Amino acid sequence: MALEKKKAVVLVSGGLDSTTVLAIAISQGYECHTLSFDYGQRHRAELVAADQVSQSMGAIEHKVMALDLKTIGGSALTDDTIDIPEEARDGIPVTYVPARNTIFLSIALGWAEVLGANDIFIGVNAVDYSGYPDCRPDYITAYEKMAKLATKASIEGDTLRIQTPLIDLSKAEIIQQGNALGVDYSQTMSCYQMYDQGLACGKCDSCRLRQQGFIEAGVTDPTKYMV
Repeated sequence: MALEKKKAVVLVSGGLDSTTVLAIAISQGYECHTLSFDYGQRHRAELVAADQVSQSMGAIEHKVMALDLKTIGGSALTDDTIDIPEEARDGIPVTYVPARNTIFLSIALGWAEVLGANDIFIGVNAVDYSGYPDCRPDYITAYEKMAKLATKASIEGDTLRIQTPLIDLSKAEIIQQGNALGVDYSQTMSCYQMYDQGLACGKCDSCRLRQQGFIEAGVTDPTKYMV
């Protein structure tokens, strides 16, 4: 009798980092169940990309959870009255979405319990992370500790892990690793304010980090930019 493959929930946004994480999880032998969120972000291009990479990379299933974070706002990604910055600034940027990773991880945690999955993969990064507080190692450690206290699965002896394989990597190192795993980065998008025809702005913080990462990795950037 064949052994059942280990299961994982993988958070995918359609971006470069989460797609690389999905490739890593698959390469480690996980049966991957991917999860995205329609949370009121400025455009749906990332949801289209997340679905595309999930299908093309062989995820077992892909779910999109609808949330309305526009209701509370507080971020340039969920409030159209706040402009997306096109120049680097000090401090936590206005593109930070309040409590986003806590909300996303909590829903992933619930699905993992239902699936009997002991692993949740998330593409947080503490190097090129734009200053977001919920991308730091201390946050992930604290969340994992909380999750072990909060779930029936953990109480009954299952081991829960929040996997963050990109946490200490530069953007260039992430791209190089994904490239080695055969990731098709033309299917991904990173821009905070995508234009029609799938054109990235080339100016926002996310675009700048992506562009510089490809340059430093020595890999051709397949992204189509407005500028």
